Amino acid sequence: MTDAQKTAEDSTLRTPGDATEDPRPAPVPLLEPREGIPPVTATDEDLAQVVAAFAAGSGPVAVDAERASGYRYGQRAYLVQLRREGAGSVLIDPVACPDLSALGEAIADAEWVLHAATQDLPCLRDIGMLPASLFDTELAGRLAGFARVGLGAMVENVLGYALEKGHSAVDWSTRPLPEPWLRYAALDVELLVDLRDALEEELDRQGKLDWARQEFAAIAAAPPAPPRKDPWRRTSGMHKVRRRRQMAVVRELWTARDRVAQKRDVSPGKVLGDAAIVEAALNVPPNVHALTALSGFGHRMGRRQLEQWQAAVDRARALPESELPQPGQPLNGPPPPRAWADKDPAAAARLSAARAAVTALAEELHLPQENLITPDTVRRVCWEPPEATEQAVSEALAGYGARPWQVELVTPLLVRALSQ
Repeated sequence: MTDAQKTAEDSTLRTPGDATEDPRPAPVPLLEPREGIPPVTATDEDLAQVVAAFAAGSGPVAVDAERASGYRYGQRAYLVQLRREGAGSVLIDPVACPDLSALGEAIADAEWVLHAATQDLPCLRDIGMLPASLFDTELAGRLAGFARVGLGAMVENVLGYALEKGHSAVDWSTRPLPEPWLRYAALDVELLVDLRDALEEELDRQGKLDWARQEFAAIAAAPPAPPRKDPWRRTSGMHKVRRRRQMAVVRELWTARDRVAQKRDVSPGKVLGDAAIVEAALNVPPNVHALTALSGFGHRMGRRQLEQWQAAVDRARALPESELPQPGQPLNGPPPPRAWADKDPAAAARLSAARAAVTALAEELHLPQENLITPDTVRRVCWEPPEATEQAVSEALAGYGARPWQVELVTPLLVRALSQ
């Protein structure tokens, strides 16, 4: 048994309902790599050795990926970390080795252990890696009732080790990657399987293991998210923009910025901030001189840049009324809950009763309300209610994607709420 495994076995899981912790806890030891920092795999020859080693390994595979959000365009992976019994830990450069499908196939039959899986699966899918089954330690922590479910907090609370901090938001597209960053990345998968084993035991103790397995299966089976419609509407500060002509300015500037960011492979926010886009939309400047006076378009910006942003504003100014964007996207589902009391008082009453019941049950089960059932599902059922019977409500919940454990627990609550 390794030291880490012994620590996991001896540690006490701090979940809701446990006794108050010692106000002066013992110092938590800093986690050290068991085999040192592995070299970065960056050639086809080295990758082939990694594939062979992981195919010959046993048990679950710890998987993590680092992106360069805030620095680069898109959400591609710039480092992939894996660990498996019998293979050890590896760090792979997916820029030098962009096709990891052979590695994905080599571990296809294994359970993949990830922390916050939905964050990493899209970029892993892009390089040919997709699990058939997985265990999400963050989601497991939520279901088990942990208040803090970040990887560092979970490793410390469950296994008694402290992870190094400070490199999660660095520019992982940097080459070569500094050794402290590589150390940080390797430690992210060092105890992930140990954490998985301890959380599985805790979920089983609480009678929630089957719930977790259903959630993990749903994540693994989920298709890629479709492209967002009108992504420019998500510009920060968009709520200030009221007029359709101003919305057109946001759309044109957002689209122009996205093209530049994609061409330069940099984060859109580094090309032009959301605040500057909104400022231009609110003022609709008629020329470059007026644009320069706005916040976000100062003297540090070159003439050519200013002209391209003004050209976007001019395109919006020139649009005929019929081509201006509408104030809001067509609603796919119920209106915002704040409008229910005016639009449908009976629906508002149903929603109030349903929310109260779901909140009470979630607190009783020591898990977040949104993990018991998504708020959107509750709103949809209350806005266009099925017949207030167990069968009809169960079918409605399943139709909205609720898992069987959620349907079983929530159906009686919603039947009562719909009967009021």
